[in-house]
Amino acid sequence: MRVGVIQSDPVFGERQRNVEAALSLTEGLTADLWVLPEFFATGYQFVDAAEVARHAEPIQSGPTVRDLVAFCSARACFAVAGLPEAAPDGIYNTAVLVGPDGLLASYRKIHLFALEKVFFRPGDRPFSVVRVGDARVGLMICFDHLFPESARSLALLGADLLVHPANLVLPGVGQKTMVVRALENGVYAATANRVGSEARSGKELHYTGESQVVGPRGEVLVRLSPDRPEAAAVEIDLARARDKSLTASNDKLADRRPHLYHLDPA
Repeated sequence: MRVGVIQSDPVFGERQRNVEAALSLTEGLTADLWVLPEFFATGYQFVDAAEVARHAEPIQSGPTVRDLVAFCSARACFAVAGLPEAAPDGIYNTAVLVGPDGLLASYRKIHLFALEKVFFRPGDRPFSVVRVGDARVGLMICFDHLFPESARSLALLGADLLVHPANLVLPGVGQKTMVVRALENGVYAATANRVGSEARSGKELHYTGESQVVGPRGEVLVRLSPDRPEAAAVEIDLARARDKSLTASNDKLADRRPHLYHLDPA
């Protein structure tokens, strides 16, 4: 399987331009699955709830999913991307997985970061794994990286690959954390981060780039620049993600002792 990451620099509110600019970065490259950043079509730094509502869209019928489906149909591939989801009960920070035939799955961000807690509802569904061809793909979003439970839940569900749309602003933190998540769970991890900056709310955010694909032993297979829009793709071997052996007598998941993983109130 070939997995690609797209690292874009969206202009806030210019949805169509941002979608076209991001997808154009894949010209001349091939991948079975492309991963795009969190909020790649809208930009990230909303100033109030009304602005969030204006840019949110339903994932079943919204224009960004339609554009991604058209891209996947033309390129015979799949794509994962983040967007603000307008749902009947509120607005969520959501990642969608789409293919040539439409929307396959969605994940609502469980661990909200900073002002996301003001503008979005926390995810209300558990982590899940989706089949993409022969691969078992687990979805997470940005700040989920800091919580070992995110990646471990997906690994226990059988994920071969963690896909991680992000808008990382803490220098080097998310990139390093995802190396550990791949290593400790024996899975591949593809983080698509953005570059550039936004200063719409009085506080400037600098996005750290360095989108990457990491292997099951924590090896960085590809890492992009810290400051340029670009894309890259790499071949991954799903069999490596399914072999959890660490030594002849140790297994990363089978050696767990969950009956002892609890807090004793005494």
